[in-house]
Amino acid sequence: MPSRTPRVYIFRHGETEGSVSGRYIGKSDAGLTEKGVKQVQNAGKVLIGKGKLVDPKYLAHVYVSPRYRAKQTFELAFSEDQKQKLRDAGKVTETPRLAEWDYGDYEGLTTKEILALRKTRGFEDKGHWNLWSGGCEGGESTQQITERLDSLIEEIHGYQRDNMRGDSPSDILLIAHGHLLRALIKRWLRQSLDFPVSLMLEPGAIGTLSYQAHKFEFPALYAGTVLPFDEVE
Repeated sequence: MPSRTPRVYIFRHGETEGSVSGRYIGKSDAGLTEKGVKQVQNAGKVLIGKGKLVDPKYLAHVYVSPRYRAKQTFELAFSEDQKQKLRDAGKVTETPRLAEWDYGDYEGLTTKEILALRKTRGFEDKGHWNLWSGGCEGGESTQQITERLDSLIEEIHGYQRDNMRGDSPSDILLIAHGHLLRALIKRWLRQSLDFPVSLMLEPGAIGTLSYQAHKFEFPALYAGTVLPFDEVE
């Protein structure tokens, strides 16, 4: 194993009808669109495999949201052989901690429709409501999301805390959803969910979290990742 800081790869499921329309889709369990399938297949082909960004030999565990669109993404991104080896090694877990935000009363609505609904209910936010500070009526609060993500992050730390030079496989892959993964980035960096930074993660995209200078105390977000390559002797 080369000397390398452990990674946490965050993989957003491919496009769905909800991501196209801009609707808040949490518990609803639709599958990927045709374009979404192609996005995920291409990500798997280009970024997952021996000598690629996500190399299965370095993976300590794969966590998958229980929503169908996330499970479908896992099935499409990995080859049958890769999936079988990961499952045989007990390295694949479906966890509700990665389920998309429970939007409650806002399920299936656009931001514009949510603001209109809140106005009819007497909220005085004057069009300034946002998920990161306000949570969702009848759904999850920012505190509830924080608690379930912190639980998962602590579990990931168990794989990586004493392995800052990558002496054994310690990379983690998380397959989940747009809002949930952006919330996870903030908690990885030890910030509250209302921390004022705009993050984008396209459907079918893979991002990378790690640590600065091989030090567990300094969690970091890779702003850009160099893809693996064979060095010339």
